[in-house]
This record gives sequence, C-alpha cells and structure tokens, in this order.
Amino acid sequence: MSGTTGARGSGAVVDATHKLHRQNVTASALEGVSAMTTGPTVRRRRLGTELRKLRESNGFKLEEVAAQLGVAPSTLSRIETGKAPTKSAYLNQMLEMYGVSDYEQRQVLVDMAREGHRKGWWAAYDDVLPSGFDIYVGLEAETAAVRGYEISVVHGLLQIPDYARAVLREMFPRHAAEQIDRLVDLRIERQRRLDDDPPLELWAILDEAVIRRPVGGTRVMCAQLEHLLAMAERPGLTVQILPFACGAHAGHGGPFTILAFPNRSDSEVSYVESVAGIIYLEKDRDVRLRAEAFDRLRAAALAPAASADLIAQAAHELR
Repeated sequence: MSGTTGARGSGAVVDATHKLHRQNVTASALEGVSAMTTGPTVRRRRLGTELRKLRESNGFKLEEVAAQLGVAPSTLSRIETGKAPTKSAYLNQMLEMYGVSDYEQRQVLVDMAREGHRKGWWAAYDDVLPSGFDIYVGLEAETAAVRGYEISVVHGLLQIPDYARAVLREMFPRHAAEQIDRLVDLRIERQRRLDDDPPLELWAILDEAVIRRPVGGTRVMCAQLEHLLAMAERPGLTVQILPFACGAHAGHGGPFTILAFPNRSDSEVSYVESVAGIIYLEKDRDVRLRAEAFDRLRAAALAPAASADLIAQAAHELR
C-alpha cells in the first residue's frame, strides 16, 4: 500500500475514474459550504461523507486506513460519520493516501475540518449534556425540518419550563437542582429555532398518553396543554394526536425523530433515544423505514383540528 498516492489498480480507465470522482467530490463539497451560517456539526458530517467517498473510490477498507493513521477503526468511523472532528495531521495523511492533489479540493476539505472544530452554542452546556446528545443538539440547530413521534412526553421543542423540569427530574434523579435548571435552559434555548426567520418546521405526533399524563401536576399540565394549542397555530408547526382508539400502529417500536437539512447534499438523520442509549440512523434504508413509519402514523393520527379539540378537552378535564 502506498502512503502517497493511495490509488488501487492501474491503467488509464482507473485513473480517469478516480479523476472524475475527485471532481464530483469537489463539487459536492463546495455546494453550500460558503454559507457561514452552517454550523460545525453539519460541516463534520459533510467532511466525513467526502472522506468516506474518497476512501471507497480508492479501494481502501476502513481498517486499512485506520492502521495507517494509527487509530482505532471506531475512531475513523466516528470521523467519517461526522460524530467527531479530525486532526489536521490525520486529514493531511488521508488526502495523501487518497491522491488528492487538487489545491481547491484540498482547501475545501481543510476548511471544513477547521469549521468542524468550532464550538457550537451548546458547548456551554457540556457539563450537563448527556453523552452523545451534543451531536443531536448540533444537528437540530442546523436542520430545516423536524418530524418527531413521542409516546410518553411532549416533544422537547414544545415543552414549557415547568413541564421540562418535571420530566428531567425523573430522568436524572441524581442531578442537583442547578444541573436540572441548566438542562431546562438548554431545552428552552433549543426552542429558539422556532422563532427563526424562516422558522424551523416541526411536525410532532404525540400518543394520546402524552396529553393524558399529568406531568408536574394538574396546574403544570394545563399550562403545557395550552402551550401546545398556541404553538399548533403557528405556520410551519403541526401537532397531531395518535388516539388510543387507533389500536395497533407503526410506532410501537418507540419514539423517534427525523431531521432534514436545507442543503440537499446533507442526508436526513433519524434519531432514536431509549434506555439502551442514543442511536443515530443515517443509512438511506434505515431513514426511509422511519420516514415510512412516520407517514403511517400521520395517517392514523387525528387531523390537526381534531387533535386540537382533543388537547383542549384534556386541558378542560384537568381544571
């Protein structure tokens, strides 16, 4: 294996194929990169995608490149999936292995790596962020649309502070009050995306149990339900209730979220949170299955107007 060219095979056909791929990689990497509003999480994902394409086009296995870099395969995998930034030394070595000599292409990738090291606003909450959740917050901060299905609590982007505090106290019983307050602040900070111009699009499907369970007591729950009704009237924000009467449905596997990004080159991500930990699904097939499940849930749920009526009824019954 050569550490300078990195190209497998020989002949004009192979060289031409690699050259064409490098041109395509440069074009896709450049798309939307000039927008300085793009944050570090999406930059890391784009860089990782391009590095994976370069590796595969040159015929390298992930384990081979990891061995050349002197890192664990899992570390390189995190770089290629955008879950971790890459060091300049690693990036330069990979570009040499993959035979990337074009200055413009190299500079784009170097700039993406540099931006990937920037700290997002959520870094201020590193001391209380659950392990792995910083990736989700970073993606959510840069997404254009969120589709979420919840089975037991109101979607985080729609929670009022008192409701969020009641939920977080149960989720993190060992946390001090100050830590819980900081997690509440983080949740409220995330909701600022809904006030952007244009605002983040949100489609939330809530199991009926969400609006029936008096989280935080009747006073807090009434306020939460009234907040849901008010938010549901906003443009670009849809709230549907999946009623008990619907019977079996596509969401029995648990809650999930699908994030879509403004740049078409950034693939959608499905986020799944459970007692076993956080899972990010990025393969087209996995995301498509979640999207199909969401569409089936959307069809089974009450229409937005009927959902608002049921939320209002639940609030009335608590008074």
